[in-house]
Amino acid sequence: MSDPLFDDLEQRDPEQRERALLSTLPDLLRLVAGQSPGYARLYDGIDTTAVTSRADLARLPVLRKSALPSLQADDPPLGGLATKPPGRMARLFASPGPIFEAEGDDPDHWHSARALFATGFRPGDVIQNCFAYHFTPAGVMFETGARRIGCAVVPAGVGNTELQARVMATLRPRGYVGTPDFLKVILEKADELGLDCRTTRLAHVSGGPYLPPLRAFYEARGIAVFQSYGIADLGVIAYETPAREGLVVEEAVLVEIVRPGTGDPVADGEVGEVLVTTFSPDYPLIRFATGDLSAALPGTSPCGRTNMRIKGWMGRADQTTKVRGMFVHPGQIAEVARRHPDIGRVRLVVTSRDGLDDMLLRVELRADDPPAGTALAGALEETLQSVTKLRGRVDLVPAGSLPNDGKVIEDARDYG
Repeated sequence: MSDPLFDDLEQRDPEQRERALLSTLPDLLRLVAGQSPGYARLYDGIDTTAVTSRADLARLPVLRKSALPSLQADDPPLGGLATKPPGRMARLFASPGPIFEAEGDDPDHWHSARALFATGFRPGDVIQNCFAYHFTPAGVMFETGARRIGCAVVPAGVGNTELQARVMATLRPRGYVGTPDFLKVILEKADELGLDCRTTRLAHVSGGPYLPPLRAFYEARGIAVFQSYGIADLGVIAYETPAREGLVVEEAVLVEIVRPGTGDPVADGEVGEVLVTTFSPDYPLIRFATGDLSAALPGTSPCGRTNMRIKGWMGRADQTTKVRGMFVHPGQIAEVARRHPDIGRVRLVVTSRDGLDDMLLRVELRADDPPAGTALAGALEETLQSVTKLRGRVDLVPAGSLPNDGKVIEDARDYG
């Protein structure tokens, strides 16, 4: 099996690709040593001039996504990791955390074009982009890739379901880009309104799990859906191809799979944490620990692309969980509990109902409390939405009902 490739880089001999990536490391490390005070602190006392192999790279410290809020607070706005001042960046973003991101001068800084091309988008296609454009980079991330291919983009953003359906029916885009579940919401609204959205036959999704019920829904509608794995700091890391055998790593990044909590590489096939090195001259991220779990697949893809493949997103190395395209952190659930001091332990359970993410906050009442009514549950629901920016339900349970295992967030979704 083979399909059209975005460029010849995708079918390079793997050893040639490895040499090309590793040969750029010395220049990148010299750049950050001279232009980035954050990396100068991180690599203090380390001889980075000799880093020319994966083994050398594995000896460098890990830069953790979870550390970015404190690094950026100490050295605003980007933790001293950028090589140019904020005013010389193309765009600056603010994601929940808060974590600030920067877009450099590269017209496809987030390297999404290759992923969209593998999905099947071609010059002249119209794409309805339903990723958020407000503060966070996802909307721009995929718009820049679409424009590099030569597609027209409808900057639809999130929400406004009825308007989304009417725009889709009127502009008749060939494809949708957004979170896995939102296209279902739009199409169901279109059905309710009697609108014809049958021209949308292609979709590229990311920002959340693509679960079996959603796959069945789209297959029944004749919509071909492909997914990619990426994060707001780095852009697209790996993407699905027509072979449907894992996700092919993007050509512009170097991926390592390491033992969670360390920087030690694991054997191929073993599940570990995803570390990524990007080579942006403006805002490079080196050995960046995503907090996500995955595993390398053996061999190369039948689609003709020869880069490393990973299984895709396999959960979090910590309890942080992505719900409807947004991360929910254990600290946020702790903050909900702090705002209601009269309750006991809490546990957020994330499931999927009809292919859509669902949050249930289970809350223990104190042993000496009388049964609580709907007022407390309603107050907790409001607090949960205020803190996480996501709606969820609340289940009040007796004291001692929740497992005493230290778990604050439980991801109970079926990943198939």
